[in-house]
Amino acid sequence: MSEDDINMEEYPTEIQDYLAAFEKSLGSVDEMLKTMMSVSRSELLQKLEPLEQAKLDLVSVYTLNSMFWVYLATQGINPKEHPVKQELERIRTYMNKVKEIADKKKAAKLDKGAASRFVRNALWEPNADNEHTSKTPAKGKKRK
Repeated sequence: MSEDDINMEEYPTEIQDYLAAFEKSLGSVDEMLKTMMSVSRSELLQKLEPLEQAKLDLVSVYTLNSMFWVYLATQGINPKEHPVKQELERIRTYMNKVKEIADKKKAAKLDKGAASRFVRNALWEPNADNEHTSKTPAKGKKRK
């Protein structure tokens, strides 16, 4: 029997798939961290715009705090009662603010000149041809 077979026998069968998925996710996180750490932070930040820098910082700190949340859970500590919960909420608030700023940048800008031309052309303006035309119906013969 291999070591993996022994380890899998110690856990209930219901959670084996969850543990395998968790292990795979940890491997993905490890790969992303290695990729991120391969480039110096100052070099990475120089290539990004300020809004992108803020996004990177927020994602980094959120990930770190999330990993701490998982660590607390593995140690038998309820993370919902730990200050890390408030920190994650605070970070989420800033993430929403950055998202609002990014959405405002993407929003369509109003071209005041085009809008005024559109309104001006859409409105009816009397001109010399229309001044002589009466808006009242033509008088016809009266019926007896």
